[in-house]
Formats: sequence, structure tokens, C-alpha cells
Amino acid sequence: MIFKILAIAAVLFLVYIILFKKDREKNVTKKEDEKIEDVMVECPNCKTFVSKKEAILSNGHFYCSKDCLLKK
Repeated sequence: MIFKILAIAAVLFLVYIILFKKDREKNVTKKEDEKIEDVMVECPNCKTFVSKKEAILSNGHFYCSKDCLLKK
């Protein structure tokens, strides 16, 4: 009786691993594809580097803050 229960549990465990292994592989490849790409640009006034996503674009130049933008 115990052997039957252990055999059924082992079969269910193997089925679980086979069915959900594909999902885990997909999650790993998604994480590899989501690389963080951020470019740092230099502010022409204060010469500090700021993320291009956070910079203020004006007349083709990236500024680190509104203060540097107004000083131009």
C-alpha cells in the first residue's frame, strides 16, 4: 500500500517537473532579454553626467537640471 502511494507521488512529481520546466526556462530567457540599457550624457554647463532618461533635452543638448538649462 505504501509502495503504491510512493509510486503515485513519484509519477505526479515527474509530471509536475516536466510540465513546469518549460515555464521556468521561458522566465529565464525573458530576464536575459530585459537588459538594462541606459546611456549617460554630459551636461554642457556643469559637466556632470546624467542618465539620458532623466536628462532635459533642449536644442539638441542634454541638461542635468532646469537650473543648468536656464544658465545656458
